[in-house]
Amino acid sequence: MTDGKLAVIGLGSIGSMALWQASHLTDSVVGFEAQSPAHARSAVGGDTRLFRMLYRGTPKYYPILDRSRSLWAELEAESGQDILTRCGGLFIGTVGGPYIPSLLETTRLNGADHEILSREAMAERYPQHNLRPDDIAVYDPHAGALRTDRAVTAAVAAAQANGATVHTNTPIDDIQETDDGVVVTSGDRSWTFENVIVASGGWSQMLMPDHLKAATQTKRIFLSWFVARDAAEFSPERFPVFIRISGDRSMYGAPSVDGVTVKATLDGRGAPTPKADSVPRDLTPAEIAETTETVAEFFPGLFPNIVRSDAFPDLYTRDGHALLGHLRENSRVYCATGFCGAGFKMASGYGEIAAHEALGKRSFEGLDFLRPQRYKTN
Repeated sequence: MTDGKLAVIGLGSIGSMALWQASHLTDSVVGFEAQSPAHARSAVGGDTRLFRMLYRGTPKYYPILDRSRSLWAELEAESGQDILTRCGGLFIGTVGGPYIPSLLETTRLNGADHEILSREAMAERYPQHNLRPDDIAVYDPHAGALRTDRAVTAAVAAAQANGATVHTNTPIDDIQETDDGVVVTSGDRSWTFENVIVASGGWSQMLMPDHLKAATQTKRIFLSWFVARDAAEFSPERFPVFIRISGDRSMYGAPSVDGVTVKATLDGRGAPTPKADSVPRDLTPAEIAETTETVAEFFPGLFPNIVRSDAFPDLYTRDGHALLGHLRENSRVYCATGFCGAGFKMASGYGEIAAHEALGKRSFEGLDFLRPQRYKTN
């Protein structure tokens, strides 16, 4: 006799969505959270994450993004919460540089809606951005800012309303597959489930086999916020989310969601950290200097001093793609982790895939680049 059909370990960005989706498929799903959903030290922290349909790289992400967009609307309808602030998105970079041509090539392959904006059009429509002479932009009409805390708590609450059980302040120490299922252990307590999803983000390594531990690394991501000289100029109605890679400087951010501060953060600065539990929260002098110098150039409408900053852990894989799938053929353990600091925008879609596949309800094609089996054991 098992304690349920499915356990979801970790109720953060992806686990909360997997729990919510699983609660539509079975009334026998249990979630385990080491602290509490959306706690301040997880990768959920930091108020907002960018949702966007435009990106550079693997076109195979587009169907997941497209489905995620629909699922964010479904979660809003089911929970009554505003989760995705639909403000559009700007992607800014050097003409002929490494960013914009690659972004447009991926966009051509997947057919995403977009509009190319000249430097002159940008200056007229979005004067908040101080562009370099050779910068242009691409506009994404479907982009926006996801409210992370609200999304996770809404998903967990919706799952509970559908009959899911949630154990908070219950860190999982070990999982073991047996003939009867998967034994999940926390301290001196244990449970047995037919299937388990591991979605513990930066804490996932301790529950992984050695070959996946060797293919992953916990990294520290930091965020920073600035006060606007005129907050109305940086409201969601007037200031889309943005990613900018101009020459030697790069930054991404979101409009003011509190009427005062604007998120503007250096892009691609994830650095290895020994343990998810002990991520250095303070920015280094070098991080502060580069951040403030970049803001001073990019945004004359922001006071160029950091008024708030924080840092969070996430799990990164060797090739930069997530681990989404069963550990191996016929395994009862399903990985939904290693999202490399880029998982939240697709968290609802990833959660749907994980729930359906872990419960054996449906399999999804075209995801070989995410499957854990790509890291073979020796």
